[in-house]
Amino acid sequence: MARAISKTDKSNQQLMAKVLADIKEQIGSKKIIDLKTLVAPISLHPFIVKELSNDGFLLVVVANSNLANDLAKQLECFFEKAKISIFPSWETLPHERLSPKPDTVTNRLKTLDQLNSNQIKILITTVRALISPILVKSKVIPKMKIEVNDKYSREYLIKQLLKFGFVRTDLVEHRGEFAVRGGIIDIFPADCTVPIRIDFFDDVVEKIDYFEVANQRTISTDLKQIEIYPVRELMIEDGQYFEGIEAFAKKLIKKCYSLIDFLPKKSVISQIDTPRLNARARELIETDAEFAQAKWGNLAWSETRDDTPAEQQFGYFQLSDLIVDATKENIDLLELNEFAQNENDFSLKNYEKAPSYSGDIGKFFTEIEATDLEIEVHSNNSGNAKRLRELLDESESNIATKVKVYESDLLHGFINRDLGIWLVTQSELFGQSESDQALARVPSRRKKKIDPITLSNGDFIVHEQHGIGKFVELTVRDFGRYKREYLVVEYAAPKRGLPADRIYVPTDSLDQLSKYVGADQPPLNRIGGSDWQNTKRKARKAVREIAADLIRLYAARINSPGFAFSPDNDWQKELEDSFSFVETVDQLSTIQEVKADMEKAIPMDRIICGDVGYGKTEIAVRAAFKAVQDGKQVAVLVPTTLLVQQHIQTFTNRFTSFPIRVAGLSRFNSDSKNLEILKQLEIGLIDVVIGTHRLLSKDVKFKDLGLLIVDEEQRFGVEHKEELKKARTNVDVLAMSATPIPRTLEMAVTGIREMSHITTPPEDRHPVLTFVGEHDDAQIKAAIHRELLRDGQIFYVHNRVESIDAVAERLKKLVPNVRIAVAHGQLPERILEQVVVGFWNKEFDLLLCTTIVESGIDIPNANTLIVDNADKFGLAQLHQLRGRVGRSRERAYAYFFYPPDQPLSELALDRLKTIATNTDLGAGMQVALKDLEIRGAGNLLGGEQSGHIAQVGFDLYMKMVSEAVSDFKQSYNKGFGARRKHADGEVFNSTDEDFDSNFECRLELPVNANIPQEYIDSQRLRLDIYRRIAATRSDSELLLIQDELRDRFGELPLNLQLLFSISRIKNQARSIGIKEILWGNGKVRISPVKLTNEELDKLSRLYSNSVYKIVTQTLIINYKNSNFMEQDLNSATSDAELLEWISSLISFITTLQPHTNTKPNSSGVN
Repeated sequence: MARAISKTDKSNQQLMAKVLADIKEQIGSKKIIDLKTLVAPISLHPFIVKELSNDGFLLVVVANSNLANDLAKQLECFFEKAKISIFPSWETLPHERLSPKPDTVTNRLKTLDQLNSNQIKILITTVRALISPILVKSKVIPKMKIEVNDKYSREYLIKQLLKFGFVRTDLVEHRGEFAVRGGIIDIFPADCTVPIRIDFFDDVVEKIDYFEVANQRTISTDLKQIEIYPVRELMIEDGQYFEGIEAFAKKLIKKCYSLIDFLPKKSVISQIDTPRLNARARELIETDAEFAQAKWGNLAWSETRDDTPAEQQFGYFQLSDLIVDATKENIDLLELNEFAQNENDFSLKNYEKAPSYSGDIGKFFTEIEATDLEIEVHSNNSGNAKRLRELLDESESNIATKVKVYESDLLHGFINRDLGIWLVTQSELFGQSESDQALARVPSRRKKKIDPITLSNGDFIVHEQHGIGKFVELTVRDFGRYKREYLVVEYAAPKRGLPADRIYVPTDSLDQLSKYVGADQPPLNRIGGSDWQNTKRKARKAVREIAADLIRLYAARINSPGFAFSPDNDWQKELEDSFSFVETVDQLSTIQEVKADMEKAIPMDRIICGDVGYGKTEIAVRAAFKAVQDGKQVAVLVPTTLLVQQHIQTFTNRFTSFPIRVAGLSRFNSDSKNLEILKQLEIGLIDVVIGTHRLLSKDVKFKDLGLLIVDEEQRFGVEHKEELKKARTNVDVLAMSATPIPRTLEMAVTGIREMSHITTPPEDRHPVLTFVGEHDDAQIKAAIHRELLRDGQIFYVHNRVESIDAVAERLKKLVPNVRIAVAHGQLPERILEQVVVGFWNKEFDLLLCTTIVESGIDIPNANTLIVDNADKFGLAQLHQLRGRVGRSRERAYAYFFYPPDQPLSELALDRLKTIATNTDLGAGMQVALKDLEIRGAGNLLGGEQSGHIAQVGFDLYMKMVSEAVSDFKQSYNKGFGARRKHADGEVFNSTDEDFDSNFECRLELPVNANIPQEYIDSQRLRLDIYRRIAATRSDSELLLIQDELRDRFGELPLNLQLLFSISRIKNQARSIGIKEILWGNGKVRISPVKLTNEELDKLSRLYSNSVYKIVTQTLIINYKNSNFMEQDLNSATSDAELLEWISSLISFITTLQPHTNTKPNSSGVN
């Protein structure tokens, strides 16, 4: 087995010693730094940089951030990680009206602070960062150090956080935010993976903890101190920042610094690939000038045109000037190049580039047999290293003794025949890109995210009992001795000419409210009118018909004989260990859910909803591998031929070390090849087949199909899926979608299909900056140049084949040096394949194409998208197109242009507004819901449903469907019980346990039960807590919320404790069918309560002054059996006593007849 070794293992040190000894022998008595210019292959650069660092502090300048990260990882093979640092550049240009990200700024300032204190041995930076101005007022970097038991004024801390550029909010979710709640301050420093919580006692720091963003709960209690750096490089005293303030730098500070100003004395600078650095510096200055001249007024986030004069910003330094400055400071320079620039350059000899095998292990083994060289394989992936060791041990020849396998981050191999060394790395052997594992951090977002309800004046909301109204405000009503908080909701006027009606909804009944999603302007209902009840009754009747249809699908799946796959084996673990990235929490939980489904005998039918680039494909890869381990075949259905090619590459790369045969059915193949694949599929020689609709043809036959994976499910019609289900009812189905079509959304909500929702973006993934506006050549030119400066690529979408060549000619004139390729569906298959593969291999800079790229094509290096005539696209299409970029650590840009000379339709405007607004990571679900709103939800389950959804709102409609399906599922799973008739006339089968406890229970008592504003001052958060308390149905749920509130906000005030008591009473009452508990004149009225004569006698013995009204089923009881009046309730203690008394009364009624009120009573008093 491969040895799990540290990155500074002796093997790396021995290899380094051999290489450095050879280099020293070649250069003779000189030091490397004395050469001034050294020519060496890229595989030797880490070794040379390590040797250069022996002469003092070393600054290494490379062309881009990817090269910087690669070099840093390789140097960790020889150094402690703490000795190596990367100084990042802004991801924006000086003249862009954008501020750099908080984590970028903090990492820059923290690195400069460490430089000042001599903590860094090697600093790696890009030429962009080197020539960029550093906008600090002093070389002394400000920071705050907070320790437990320190005396620290909270007011001062808040003032400093604002000065440091932190944004005050009510709920900390992103880096660079902070929140204040009494004696608790939450802060998310930009260099932390999770935020911190500081608990004060007066002005003394009592505790410092980490907490989880998703649930806001504390996750660590062992922090003794924390250092906080600014999140703004350009700091101003009053903390009044705005986006792009850096564009006014010259107005705010007198001078700026360069990185050279921070270097310690006796430093060394090594420039790697000097010609490229010089060209890059020149291009940066030219592109920045283009941005200074371009008009950027129609950005998605900008309300005004940017007319900032160029002279108000510090531009880039000239690289040559910085080199002169360094020379004046007696800093030594070395140019380290791959190719000689003149005949005097010293070149290292005898180092050949290692051959590449792209996963062809057989070819590698053959060449091992024919060589006498000492072979070292360095893999940065433990799964691949382990699998390679197994293959070596299993080989029939004696090659295992020739090869040593190590875990190491060296990225480039070489052959030196004089030294007898052949170094092979992960990228050469397996053809996979380097792992991000070393750089990855624990994701800061989690699955069960707190999502506070946000209501603004005029928002449409739906009350389950009263219908559609408008939210007005959250208000407090004073009743003398007690106060309560209410939501004010406005409804239609009872008669024309009269003012609108308003109702006050108690905050303990917020579970009855939901935000309206449906038509743009729904009509408001009238209070007390019959229209809402009729609307709801019709919708419920339609829903029950749908539920019956859906449950038939559910029953068919439950009753189908499925295949129970085996638990994971060793190979499964090896495959998962070989994944080159760190899985997000959602990915891991979804993988476990899929595996659990597969291991059941019931056929799986699960949909994975996750935004583009969130790792759905890796889940499919692992599910397919699991199926193949049990001898089953896997079919992967995708919507386009391009996606077939991409998935073939992905699956083949992931299965490289295993005996799994992957094939693709597509029009890129010849007819004879497709026929051969079909024959092999039928006799079981192919394990995984990937194809388009061709897989649905009748001539496609499998020997033993076990799993069907449907990618980009929203692209397939119902008829395609029904065709699949007819032919293969007992096959596990795994569907994936970023923008689930409404039908899919509904099916998952109702539980007919299982749903996994991936909401966690990969760490270091950033939202795509979205521009919407009129077509402008200046913007296009500047955007293309900016992407080329990052060595990136561009998608340019023009969806008209007849004019696409003319657009290509226009782009060539606009940006003469860009390499353009054209792709569209009318190209011959071979040419189309060559174009896409060429773009994948970075042979082209810009792919000018139709929407053929919409479905799933993944080019991580492409991070700029330009769309012509964006007003002609649907909302889901726009979101899918935007998903083609932003799949790496680089900030991505999407430009949606519309013709300047044509008016926009209202529908197009709505779509473009939506795509510009929903730019956050994971916005796919929001886009899908907005799509429902724009389309009127007509395609949900058929056109006849759209009216019902528009009338009751999407959320309530979904709730109705979910409840109806739940009823049917319980009936189906538990067997048919007594027939029960609902109040609205429908008859269905149920069991005694199938009692709906979700009706409204009205409880009005003279107690101060609320959330004090001093405890939670944010209306948004108070509404969220009110809603969650109202939605609880058990004491255990209430205890969890109480525990969370203590953690997030401190000890519960008495008023909030009383609110929890009221919720417990409601749950008690709801469980036995009580709908009202009202207070008046010292008496409590409870209804409906159904009591027999015998039960009434028992009650009268304990509560002597009780009155029972048989007709209305109302029980009236004097408080404490006396003539107790409301004015006698004069303290908080009395509030608690009243609630305790009512709770004991409800408990007593429950003990009288625990089942009386859950179904009609035949023995009650008449």
